[in-house]
Amino acid sequence: MTQLDTAEIEQSSPADTGAPGTGAEAGAGVPTAAPRRTIRARTQQAVRALSEPDPWKRGLVPAALALLLGLLMMLHAQITDRGGLGSLVETFLPWFGLFVPVLLAVGLWRRSASAVAALLLPVTVWLSLFGGLLLDKAQSDGDLTVASHNVAAENTDPVGTARDLVDSGADVLALEEISQQAKGTYEKELAKAYPHHTVQGTVGLWSKLPLSDIRPVDTEQDVGPLGDAKPASEKLVDIRALRATVATDQGPLAVYVAHLGSVRVTPEGGFGTATRNRNARALGAALAAERNERVVLLGDLNGASDDRALGAITSQLRSAQDAAGNGFGFTWPATFPVARIDQILVRGVEPTSAYLLPETGSDHLPVAAGISW
Repeated sequence: MTQLDTAEIEQSSPADTGAPGTGAEAGAGVPTAAPRRTIRARTQQAVRALSEPDPWKRGLVPAALALLLGLLMMLHAQITDRGGLGSLVETFLPWFGLFVPVLLAVGLWRRSASAVAALLLPVTVWLSLFGGLLLDKAQSDGDLTVASHNVAAENTDPVGTARDLVDSGADVLALEEISQQAKGTYEKELAKAYPHHTVQGTVGLWSKLPLSDIRPVDTEQDVGPLGDAKPASEKLVDIRALRATVATDQGPLAVYVAHLGSVRVTPEGGFGTATRNRNARALGAALAAERNERVVLLGDLNGASDDRALGAITSQLRSAQDAAGNGFGFTWPATFPVARIDQILVRGVEPTSAYLLPETGSDHLPVAAGISW
C-alpha cells in the first residue's frame, strides 16, 4: 500500500466506513433509552391521575365513619339505655375522641378531602363536650379541703392507706367500701388527725371540725326478700350512704357520703346498672329534700358525671372536677384509670380546685377538692 493510500484511510470518517460513532455526533437527533423510559413513565402517571376519582369522591367510607362518630357523640343522650348501653357509652364518652386521629390517618392515606373535612364534626363536638377539661381551672386551695376514697374491701394495706390519706391534709375525709375487718384500723389510724367521725354501714366520714345531725341515708339498697324481717344490726352493714353537718367558720355544711351500687358487664344482661340507678334516684330524692343550701356529696357513684343515670343527682349538684379541675381526673382502675366514677359534687359553695391524690392499696384513686364560700 502506498503512503497516499494509508493517509486516505486514516482520514475516513466513521460515517464513511459504517462504523458506530461516539460522542455528540452519534446521539445527535436520536433519543436514548433512558429518556424514552422517562417519557413513558410520565405518560403512564398522567393517565393514572386522570383515571383516579376526584379527591372529594375518594375515601367516602372513612368520611361516613367520621360523620357517624360526630353524630354519636352529639346525640349520645338519645342512645337507648336498654341493657345499659346508654350508660356504657356515656361512661367512656371522652375516649371516643381517640377515633379522630385514626380516621385522620386513613383519610390522609387515601388522599381523601371528604374524609378529612368530615372530621370537623367529631372534633367540634368533642371539644364542646370536653375541651374545657383540658384547661387548668384551679384558683386557690379554698377555705376547706374535702377528700373521698373508695378504700376497697380487699385492700391489703389499710394502715398505709389511712396514713396516705392523713398526709393529704384534707379537713373532711369520706371513705367508702369499709370492710368490717378494716373498720377498726381506719378508726385507729385516723383518730389523731380527725377527732370527729362516724361510720354508717360501709361508708364513713372523718372530720377535723365538729359533726352533728348524723344519720344514714336510704338509697333503697336491696337487702333481699326477708330484708324487713332482719334486725337493725344486720341491716346496718347494708347502709351505703350517710349525711352529716360539718360546723365550719362560714356556717353549717351538709356533707353526704355515698357508694352507689356496682355495675357489671355480662353477656346475658349487658351493662347491668339496675341497682346503681335505683340508688341514684333515691339519693337524688334525699338531696332534693336537703334544707341546707350548702351541700357537698363525696363518694363512689359508679358512674361518670355525664351518665344519664345520675341525672337525679347531677341536675342538683355540679362537679368540682368540671368546675375547678385539670384534665379528666379518671379514678378507676387505679393502675390505668379510664373513667371518673369517684365524684365530688357541690351546691351552694364554690369549687376552687380539684385533683387526684396518690395511689393507695385500693383499686380506686382518691379525689380531693378545695371549696370556698
